[in-house]
Amino acid sequence: MSYLKIALAGLAAIAATCSADAAEIKVLASGSLKGALSRLAPDFQKSSGNTATIEYGPAGAITSRIQKDDAADVVIVSRSQIEKLASNGKVLPGSLVNVAGIALGVAVRKGAPKPDISSVEAFKRTLLAARSIGYRDPATGSTSGTYAASLIERLGLAEDLKPKLRLDRTEGDAPENVFRTVASGEIEMQIGQITEIVIAPGVELAGPLPAEIQNTTVMAAGIIATSKAPEVARAFISFISSPSAAAVLKATGFVAVKEN
Repeated sequence: MSYLKIALAGLAAIAATCSADAAEIKVLASGSLKGALSRLAPDFQKSSGNTATIEYGPAGAITSRIQKDDAADVVIVSRSQIEKLASNGKVLPGSLVNVAGIALGVAVRKGAPKPDISSVEAFKRTLLAARSIGYRDPATGSTSGTYAASLIERLGLAEDLKPKLRLDRTEGDAPENVFRTVASGEIEMQIGQITEIVIAPGVELAGPLPAEIQNTTVMAAGIIATSKAPEVARAFISFISSPSAAAVLKATGFVAVKEN
């Protein structure tokens, strides 16, 4: 056998070994992370040889799937949701890691005048003057929708705004579609997660909610208790929460949060 054939045979053997050692994990994640994870997952595969298959949905719906023992390896939802999963034995308690924070903002149609939401009073005036206002239906399990509904109530605007409210009930597996009625002009503005606004076609961010009424949700990841590949799952969580991933998270609308 020639040296070339021997070398090729050796490379083939190494490749076969690497392929055999490579693992595929399933990740269930809040749709708000789609913009970031669609960029980070290929980098994780390239650096580790392992594959992460990711399914998205509203955080509440993802949490419900884990509660019902949906087979997966990693879950990424809000910190409070994942702590509840851990307390119920669905997620390994020592595996919880904060990934990033998500702030809320207002989306308007691309090119449309940006409303004044620079203060709480300006935000209230803008809502009262708007012809239609959207946010995610809290019934979908959306954290942004739940907060938006409670915020409008807290500001004392629930009755005044009721005729103009439009609730989005899309599945949440494609968060870029959440703002499609804003892009089409059907809805004038929509309150939602900034991470979803920045990846939605046809819309742009008018600005974040005023600091006094802002709500930053800490997103955290954990290893599902029934994972068949917990070490690979742990490596994936370490990768998406590493300093090198921080730039991607920031570019896709996330804010930094304190470590655990």
